[in-house]
Amino acid sequence: MVSTSGDLMSFKTGVCIAVALLLTACASPRHRAPVEERGSSGRVSSSQPADPAKPLPPGAENAGKPGFYTVKPGDTLIRVGLESGQNWRDVMRWNNIDNPNILEVGQVLRVVPPGADPTGTATKPITAARVEPRPLDAKPGTTPETGVPPVVVAASAPVAPPPPPPPPVAREGDDNVNWMWPATGAVVAGFDEARNKGLGITGKPGDPVFAAADGRVVYAGSGLRGYGNLVIVKHNNSYLTAYAHNQTLLVKEDQTVRRGQKIAEMGSTDSDRVKLHFEIRKQGKPVDPAKFLPPR
Repeated sequence: MVSTSGDLMSFKTGVCIAVALLLTACASPRHRAPVEERGSSGRVSSSQPADPAKPLPPGAENAGKPGFYTVKPGDTLIRVGLESGQNWRDVMRWNNIDNPNILEVGQVLRVVPPGADPTGTATKPITAARVEPRPLDAKPGTTPETGVPPVVVAASAPVAPPPPPPPPVAREGDDNVNWMWPATGAVVAGFDEARNKGLGITGKPGDPVFAAADGRVVYAGSGLRGYGNLVIVKHNNSYLTAYAHNQTLLVKEDQTVRRGQKIAEMGSTDSDRVKLHFEIRKQGKPVDPAKFLPPR
């Protein structure tokens, strides 16, 4: 009996100690259990406030829409203009950019004029007219009640403002460009959309580089990595050309040039050899110049 009473006493003492430790642990802020709330949907959400979301880049709500361009790592306004077939200064103005040297990755830029329909289509309101029916016994051209000509009633339609002018889109006349070769040397690199977006034409330092068609210079400088001293000429709403790796530039931005006019001298800036890298872009997309230039 003594031994049994002692064991029972020890067991009760142990239980009391365990309960006391458990209560202490529950009361300790360092061991507080996480709190969760369950909504009616059954999803589990933490009661702790979530961290504020990172602000979206400017214009992110337009990402993927026609007429907009999402900035990628390494992009500059000059490259955006080249990739969209636009004058980089126009892109800067359309997006109210104060410093052309500051772009944010993920930023979405407008690359068509404000108010323009990027699809190039405009919907016109259609007004349907209806004529009151005339019974068979009425005189032609009159109504039976009054004997006067019937009234033509226009169906009600919402009044819409005139559609905005369409953005630059490919037109039949834009394809009528009188192209010529921009240099006389041999082609040493053919077009490959993935690796070479134009033609490589060899030559000697100082060899002339000609405008491939009439147009206006939209860029002349060395601000596009990999192109060296570069000239970009816009020919119409669809086409522009790029002339890279030049030794000397002989034209300035906004200058009008004529087909065959000397615009630069061949060089090797940003290149491992003397050559002209020549591109033709249709609405910003590189196309094979060999399919446009006349046979030699």
